[in-house]
Amino acid sequence: MTTDTVSRPIEAPSAAPHPGMLWIPGGTFRMGSDHHYPEEKPAHRVKVDGFWMDATPITNAQFRAFVEATGHTTFCEIPPNPKDYPGALPEMLKAASSVFVPPPGRVSLHDHFRWWGFVPNANWRQPQGPGSSLVGKDDHPVVHVAWSDVEAYAQWAGKQIPTEAEWEFAARGGLDGAEYAWGDELAPGGVHQANTWQGEFPWQNLAADGFVGTSPVASYAPNGWGLYDMTGNVWEWTQTWYAPRHPDEKQKACCIPVNPRGAPKAQSFDPAMPELPIPRKVMKGGSHLCAPNYCRRYRPAARMPQPIDTSTSHLGFRCVVRQEPGA
Repeated sequence: MTTDTVSRPIEAPSAAPHPGMLWIPGGTFRMGSDHHYPEEKPAHRVKVDGFWMDATPITNAQFRAFVEATGHTTFCEIPPNPKDYPGALPEMLKAASSVFVPPPGRVSLHDHFRWWGFVPNANWRQPQGPGSSLVGKDDHPVVHVAWSDVEAYAQWAGKQIPTEAEWEFAARGGLDGAEYAWGDELAPGGVHQANTWQGEFPWQNLAADGFVGTSPVASYAPNGWGLYDMTGNVWEWTQTWYAPRHPDEKQKACCIPVNPRGAPKAQSFDPAMPELPIPRKVMKGGSHLCAPNYCRRYRPAARMPQPIDTSTSHLGFRCVVRQEPGA
């Protein structure tokens, strides 16, 4: 199989509905993977219709324009209501967000609290917490956005959040079946293709790709559809409710699902936390924290659940506009 990434002109059905959006032609592809994490199985055929997609994740500058226009206050800037979190410790009922804090040395990879901190007053303006800022980071992807924030932005912008199927189809850039968005080798010729982690996660960041933390969008070559940062930098929200596996393959061509929406919301809760029934969406793409020794999710097929009430320092989003039938 040839997996060279080649950006090619794509004939769009009309002018872009908004600046910075690219046309992604519809098609059938093999979604998921049978060779990595359990939640990616089984690989199965899916069809998506054509749609427009932001060429890059939404940046801090773009999100600032939204906040200034609407007065929106992000989810993590509002102290939680104790009624929504029965039994929560008082220190957890503060305006806060999750921030990656590297430990000084090797730690157990089975305890993510060794590198994630719940930092009061961390938010999109102060991504590392009080004292940090967005100076010099207008072109970095916005982070610390919960599901309600990305929904509000999309509505304001006249756009939508992509489904998992749309997102994965777009990330593959026409390379159906390739391991990565650019082919089958993580760093062809020793050249890094995305902002991921080099070194031993979570304590040793060699920054061989030139970045620690987020990077300016479009710092790497685009995929075959012309999209940037579909791998690494920040995870991205999708509108799909999470299920711990994909549906089985449909054997008949007539039954191939079209842009599936995933599990029903009622099935998207974390079974390990029945006392806190927070529904979860699928996030895609991996981030600058994905490393060979931990979270090898810098692949289009990779997926993880994200509670809708949770924001982090490595999760952002981009938007789509779907082509209306007959348009």
